[in-house]
Parts: sequence; C-alpha cells; structure tokens
Amino acid sequence: MTQEEKRDNVQQEAMEETAFELTEPTKVESKPSVHVPSYDIHYAGFWMRFWAYLIDLIVIGSLKWLFIHPTFRFFDLPIDNDMFSLYWFSTGIVFFSYFIFMTKFFGQTIGKMIFGLKVISLKSDKLTWDTVLFREFIGRYISSTVNVLYLFVAFLPKKQGIHDIFSDTTVVHEKTVLLHKPAV
Repeated sequence: MTQEEKRDNVQQEAMEETAFELTEPTKVESKPSVHVPSYDIHYAGFWMRFWAYLIDLIVIGSLKWLFIHPTFRFFDLPIDNDMFSLYWFSTGIVFFSYFIFMTKFFGQTIGKMIFGLKVISLKSDKLTWDTVLFREFIGRYISSTVNVLYLFVAFLPKKQGIHDIFSDTTVVHEKTVLLHKPAV
C-alpha cells in the first residue's frame, strides 16, 4: 500500500467516524478542535541561572566599556571607584535598565536566551510592568546586596530566588513554555 493510499484510508476513516457521530443524536460529545499535549514545566535550577547571569554580567560590562567609560573620558569626568560616584551610578542605571527592559520585552535576558531560559509569571500569562520592576529592581537589589539569597534557587521546589518569590515569578526552560502555548 502506498503512502497516498494510506493517507486516503485515514481520511476516509476520519470522515466515517465524523458522520457516525453526527447521525447518532444521543451521544453528542464536545471535543476540542485541537489537541494540545500537556507537559510539566521544567524549572531552571541554580547552575543554569548562574551561568546565564554570568553572561549577562559580561554583556553589562561590555556596555559599560563601550558607552559609559568612553563618555566619561570624553567629557573628562572622574572615574572613581567610590560606590557613590557618578561613574558607578551610571553603571547601576545600565545594570538595572538591562534587566528591566530585556525581561519586560523579551521575557529573558541575553544570558537566558543562550541557555533557553525564560521568566514567567505565576499569576498571569504576561509579565506586567509592576511585576518586572519589582522583580528586576527591588528584588534584584535585595538579592545582590545579600548574595547568599541567590542560593534559595537551589532548594525551593519552583527554583525561585527571593526576587522571584516577591514578584510571583519563576524561571523555566523555554521549550516547556512553548509546549504549553495553545496551538492555532
């Protein structure tokens, strides 16, 4: 039997099955038009998130050396190692802006993109500005101030850091997010 004959047989059986369901009025069942397989979400663990974060730090460092450092040199501004200097304030703006805008618009930073990770909200389908600002600004500030808080990711069931817990988010492997989207 050729491939074309097999396909025709399958189509014929499907048509007969549909015709049978329509002619039998006592057994009308509503079936979904598209069957979407159900998969468990695979949360991103500590080490995957750690490597993604290191790549993000390399990206942020590159942005600092490409834009901030030359600007300060050009305008002959002091490049101090003092934490409260204009130079470190500018670097902080780049740091937080990178995480806020990348997470809001893409759901992931460049480091997360490389490792196939994505930030998702546990409360809604999309990340809202409130959620992203709280997660990436306030939550990340708290986590980076007390570095040991990042270790929560290794021990919590949904692999959440403190900043994830505060904002009701988590980081998952992107392929599991794609499998949960309904087919069109």
